[in-house]
Amino acid sequence: MADALGDEWWEKQPAGAASSPASDGEGGGDTEMIQQETAPVPAQSKKTKQPKECFLIKPKETKEDATKTKRRRKKKITDVLAKSEPKPGTPEDLQNLMKDYFSSSRSVIELEELNLPDSCFLKANDLTHSLSSYLREICPKWVKLRKNHNEKKSVLMLIICSSAVRALELIRSMTAFRGDSKVMKLFAKHIKVQEQVKLLEKRVVHLGVGTPGRIKELIKQGGLNLNPLKFLVFDWNWRDQKLRRMMDIPEIRKEVFELLEMGVLSLCKSESLKLGLF
Repeated sequence: MADALGDEWWEKQPAGAASSPASDGEGGGDTEMIQQETAPVPAQSKKTKQPKECFLIKPKETKEDATKTKRRRKKKITDVLAKSEPKPGTPEDLQNLMKDYFSSSRSVIELEELNLPDSCFLKANDLTHSLSSYLREICPKWVKLRKNHNEKKSVLMLIICSSAVRALELIRSMTAFRGDSKVMKLFAKHIKVQEQVKLLEKRVVHLGVGTPGRIKELIKQGGLNLNPLKFLVFDWNWRDQKLRRMMDIPEIRKEVFELLEMGVLSLCKSESLKLGLF
């Protein structure tokens, strides 16, 4: 009867109470292990990410990129000239430049007609002369020549350079040569062409120093007659801040050759006009 009462008592107990007395036994240990296994595992804290080593992959170079790189690496004329030793200009330099300039617009026969005889060239500057000493060498009878010159709208000697500033420098540097000669500035800066035409009509001028563009314009307007001209000197060897000579500048080179076609070449061939490279 005691066993029957015990069974009845166990059946009336709630499910949770039935297992509590045996918590210290083997059954309780199994319950704890089940609870530990089913309990949610707390999220682990994020570890600090270590910096990863990056490798940059160079993109393949296209043809356009290669062209741009070549253009960037192209040497400037100033870089080339800075490393090269200065060489004095020669009559052959002028002849070759003239052929290159007219080659696209002239036939072979016409190009041959442009060749100037050696007799029309004066001795070129060997880079040891000042302007006065060079002019004395190429024109030892200048004093007598200028005394006999009394024709207006003309000059005996023309010195052609690249700019107005350079023209003023040349005028100052030829003081020892010119003496009492009348010198005229033939450039466009601050001087109107009409004013220069009037001055040439009123005065007898022996020396003209200027740029090819303005000299060309004076000839067009009838203010300057080239027939009495005896000497035409190019400021050939002087270089500007960019190390360019006057014939290295495309605009100046174009104007020089246009000026040569305005009667200068024919005067040279007739040997009434001499060319010099200073």
